[in-house]
Amino acid sequence: MNTDQRPALRSIVRGVVLFSAAFAFVEASVVVYLRELYYPHGFAFPLSPIEPFHLIVELCREVATILMLIAAGLLAGATRWQKTAWFLIAFGLWDIFYYVWLKAVLDWPSSLTDPDVLFLIPIPWIGPVLAPVIVSLVFIAAGSLILRNEYSGVGFSPPLAAWGFAGLGTCLILYTFMSDIPASLHFQMPSPYNYWIFGAGVACYGAGMAVALHKPEKMPA
Repeated sequence: MNTDQRPALRSIVRGVVLFSAAFAFVEASVVVYLRELYYPHGFAFPLSPIEPFHLIVELCREVATILMLIAAGLLAGATRWQKTAWFLIAFGLWDIFYYVWLKAVLDWPSSLTDPDVLFLIPIPWIGPVLAPVIVSLVFIAAGSLILRNEYSGVGFSPPLAAWGFAGLGTCLILYTFMSDIPASLHFQMPSPYNYWIFGAGVACYGAGMAVALHKPEKMPA
């Protein structure tokens, strides 16, 4: 990286971290109000039915949340992969700070294994707090590695195998979040979370990044 770029990069980092932390508090504050409305005695499973109007607003809010994080990436990066990397970093920081703020305001979760509703589209995602935190850390690490290549002039061009690992990892992780239909749609207690499948998904992410960042040795002339 050119030394002239470092002040600009530090400014971008500060901006992304500040945006992610502040936006996470906005997100956490909405959850505080929703829990006061639907779980006045404290959040717990099984889930309580939500009013249709509130559900529509929540779904729109979640879409708006993702769009805002995408916008942060678009503003922070110059190239396609820089924008993607900054989105991943902003998403990861936002999600982690979200739980930090919930802990500060509500003293929840009591542990990283507490189940939570992670997302609502297309159906409620259910999993322990630990799972999205790990995914967020993976996103931050992946975004940082991509940026390292981008800003060093090496560039980032993942091969097809890397896309395959990433796609498989995403499918496995999403399966663990959305497979408990009785808990997500029928208001029953959640089943034990499948950490093994989740771990396999995270391992696929790691393999995908390893393949994407691998530089084959040049054959001697």
